[in-house]
Amino acid sequence: MNQNKPKGLALILLAVPQLILALDYTIIFVALPSLAADLGFTANHLQWVVSAYSLAYGGFLLIGGRLSDLLGRRRMFMIAIGLFGVGSLLGGLADSQLLLILARGLQGLGGALLSPATLSLIMSNFEEGKERNRALGIWAAMGGVGLSLGLLLGGVLTSYVGWESTFFVNVPIAFLVMILAPFALVESRTTSATRQYDLAGTISVTAGMILIVYYLIQSPIEGWLHVNTIIPGLLGIVLLLLFVVIENRTQEPLIPFRLFRLRSLTGAAFTAFLFSASFGTLYYFLTLYTQEVLHYSAIQSGFSFLPLTLSALLGAKLINRMIAKLGIAGTIASGMGLGAVGFMLLTGLSETGTAWGFIPGTVIIGLGQAFVFTTMYIAGGTGIDMKEQGIASAIVSTGQQIGGAIGLAVTMAIISASLGTSAAMESMNPVQLNGAIQTAFVINACIALIGIVIALIALKPKKSSTVDSKYGDVTAK
Repeated sequence: MNQNKPKGLALILLAVPQLILALDYTIIFVALPSLAADLGFTANHLQWVVSAYSLAYGGFLLIGGRLSDLLGRRRMFMIAIGLFGVGSLLGGLADSQLLLILARGLQGLGGALLSPATLSLIMSNFEEGKERNRALGIWAAMGGVGLSLGLLLGGVLTSYVGWESTFFVNVPIAFLVMILAPFALVESRTTSATRQYDLAGTISVTAGMILIVYYLIQSPIEGWLHVNTIIPGLLGIVLLLLFVVIENRTQEPLIPFRLFRLRSLTGAAFTAFLFSASFGTLYYFLTLYTQEVLHYSAIQSGFSFLPLTLSALLGAKLINRMIAKLGIAGTIASGMGLGAVGFMLLTGLSETGTAWGFIPGTVIIGLGQAFVFTTMYIAGGTGIDMKEQGIASAIVSTGQQIGGAIGLAVTMAIISASLGTSAAMESMNPVQLNGAIQTAFVINACIALIGIVIALIALKPKKSSTVDSKYGDVTAK
């Protein structure tokens, strides 16, 4: 590791992409009504402004992780942030539905390549232990800031400048990061002499993941067993099974399956799945509550999320202390526990309430979010050879991506069954909608409780484990 590189600038450059990826996730929801009116989107086509991003992001995560290991993490970081910037530029310039959807897909591809490259660069640019944990904490906190800032900034930009500005805001940031990266980040890549590319595995897993993500996106809309969704879903499963066969026969597999024998990695992936299925849906349901039940403006709604953001920032500062005292499993379990408490507090929301009513719950959830999100990536990188950090990060991120899609879909299905209606939540009256949101938070609390069990079973070190006081970290030997 080259100590001559400026660590402060490196941390900023690695945290900023997480900020804009998270910001882009929420800012687009605020801009949807305006861009739909300008470009003539129908309700069915409008969903693809969101889905095109999710499809590309979920489909290319695994190959993005492996490419960062093989081609160089800094190189992939620069390529990815450049693609995201170009996609944002095209989105702001889009004058047709097709161009906007393609731009969103390009943003998703950039995000899929960027996420594992960023995480593996944190692993290679910061020493294992307290230094790396602090960097991961700041990186994770920027995600929480971006989610809240996106709602606020989206309201301001859409109201006073235009929906195009919600895309343009990413462009100068992305290109500035790309220019500064060579000066602040240490390059690292696999040094193996073979470095062969598993083309068959790459095609099968990427196509399979795209079809699976498509199934998860479209099924809540068209039906879980509808011919338009079940056929792509089954084909995706077949391609993933084919991928397993290919990987077991190739000399240089895209994903070394021996990695899944590491309890820390599999536990981190399961944790990411449950985290995204519970904590990850909070912004969707809380935005519905503030805007559709309380009838807040987008700007007011954005400000109401600030206590959540501040508590997440506080939680990020406590990560090293938590891991030193409770270990990785204990930190994640405590974070999930805080989430369960916070979600249950939110079940008391009323259609006649105010923002003050949900602040206690969101503050508790923000602390739990920081403990879980940061620590699950620390767990995912534990015991992984540096040459495979990219693919390990991608595996955890894939668990997070799939968990969010399945969690929201299952929650919506349970709500529809309990209410005896398939009507969209946005079309419900405030009393019905408030009841549906309360049900969602009960489900989130139950998922978080499952997360406690998974953390204690999968991530708790064996008796032979030791606590390294130098790192403030727990690793199984």
